Amino acid sequence: MTEAAQATQPAPAGQPQPSTVLASFHELPRKQLVWTMVGVLSASFMAALDQTIVGTAMPRVIAELHGFEHYSGVVTAYMIASTAVVPIAGKLSDLYGRKPFLIAGVVLFGLASVLCGAAQSMAELIAWRGLQGVGAGLVSAMAFTTIADLFPPAKRGRVSGMMGGVFGVASVVGPAVGGFLTDGPGWRWVFYVNIPFGLIATAIIWFSFPHIRTSRDRRPVIDYTGALTLLLAVIPLLLALSWGGRDYAWDSPVTVSLIVGGLSMVGVFLSVERRAAEPILPLQLFKNDIVATSSTAATLVSAGMFGTTLFIPLFIQTVIGSSATKSGAVMAPLMLAMIGASMTSGQLITRLGKYRAIAIFGVSMTAFGLFLLSLMDVDTSYAAVVRNMVIMGVGLGATMPVFALSVQNAVDPKFVGTATATIQFFRSMGGSLGAAVFGSVLVNRYSPAFHAALPAEAARVPAPILHALENPQALMNPELATELKAQFAALGPDGAHLLGAVESATRVALAHSIHVVYLFAALVLVVAAVITFRLRDIPLRKTNRVTPSEPAPQPDPA
Repeated sequence: MTEAAQATQPAPAGQPQPSTVLASFHELPRKQLVWTMVGVLSASFMAALDQTIVGTAMPRVIAELHGFEHYSGVVTAYMIASTAVVPIAGKLSDLYGRKPFLIAGVVLFGLASVLCGAAQSMAELIAWRGLQGVGAGLVSAMAFTTIADLFPPAKRGRVSGMMGGVFGVASVVGPAVGGFLTDGPGWRWVFYVNIPFGLIATAIIWFSFPHIRTSRDRRPVIDYTGALTLLLAVIPLLLALSWGGRDYAWDSPVTVSLIVGGLSMVGVFLSVERRAAEPILPLQLFKNDIVATSSTAATLVSAGMFGTTLFIPLFIQTVIGSSATKSGAVMAPLMLAMIGASMTSGQLITRLGKYRAIAIFGVSMTAFGLFLLSLMDVDTSYAAVVRNMVIMGVGLGATMPVFALSVQNAVDPKFVGTATATIQFFRSMGGSLGAAVFGSVLVNRYSPAFHAALPAEAARVPAPILHALENPQALMNPELATELKAQFAALGPDGAHLLGAVESATRVALAHSIHVVYLFAALVLVVAAVITFRLRDIPLRKTNRVTPSEPAPQPDPA
């Protein structure tokens, strides 16, 4: 028996598992497998919860640490760090195994959470959030890849659906937990709550999860140049997408310089990867049509999801006129539908051994949900919004396990970490792109629509007041709303009537702008659905073992 096929027996309970050199599926004892998955899911839940729990606490953080101008930096630092580290971590884990990177991610995330909770200024908080993002990126990349190590593709769908469910549950409970902690022990506990999850996950992974790594005939060569050029490409592009249209105009020197610099470094990165002995992102992977199709479709679906869910609370509060509580609660049906559909999708893939039809159904259903959202106007009821969100959630949930699984099944097992990280990387970039593009569409459509909806009598309203209302969120800010009421009252007896007319124009303009955003997003998902038709079904491997009788699909040679 070759070294690659040998399986080291598990260490006695209470002792760390030894290194297991494998090029094939490692059959763990059921008890050890269950505990390993508990550890992986705990780590994933910790990272996913943080993405939703922190947003609830941010107004209180700003009030205490002072630094409203740095509000976006807290999110941007985390997003950039977590996105940039994923492909690098995926490649390194292919070389050295998943366990050290998974544990490092959990420990780093926990340490950064302590530092975030102890921050005394916004600058400190932003720095530690960036460190926390690195830990989250490691956890995210390793969790999905670990599933690929522990389960062959034929059994992986069910577990992938469970992973999607974990992210859905975190999205549902995160805002509620964040509000409870912020109003109770204080906003710092929004970060400290990660510590017990981190300790539990670290202990379970340390003692239960064997160090599975691929056997190699030579010492691996780390692609330092590729890693550096990738960071120099991704960071400027993500900064441009985060700042463009909000902090800086899209045609400002800052935004243009970031985009040009980032795209230039993309060219340098691709040139480096073509010559690298162990490239961070092997370009030959994309010669595999399943990898190329899945990556493209995942990017578009992510762009549609993140670029549109941002505006649901805005629509409910401003157009429908419901409370902030209701606007937050409407996300629960979306997430619950995603959880159910994700787990059902995973079960169907496992039972049927097919994924193409499920992918087409999911992307098409998401497009249909977005089309229904595009039909909303000032007369839309809250119940109709919930219905549309459920439909969209079913579509998104159905797609969640598909693209990563199809890619993992299509490549040689030695590329599985890189391939999984690639899908996650493109999803993250797609989300950033969608938020930026659809946000710009909303802003650019709103102002003309607002002025077109104003009645003739609005000519009496001073220009500075109308200019303030060109920001549709002005009426959602209690202080600004009170100030506007006072300014309209100063216009005379008709002030209240004028205010009502202007508020009506705001609702009409915002409904029109969001209609355009969702229609545009639906078209993007239609394109994604057409691309998904190109996704090939290939038999799901019943083992990760590479044998002459069952060769693993692998990319064409470069």
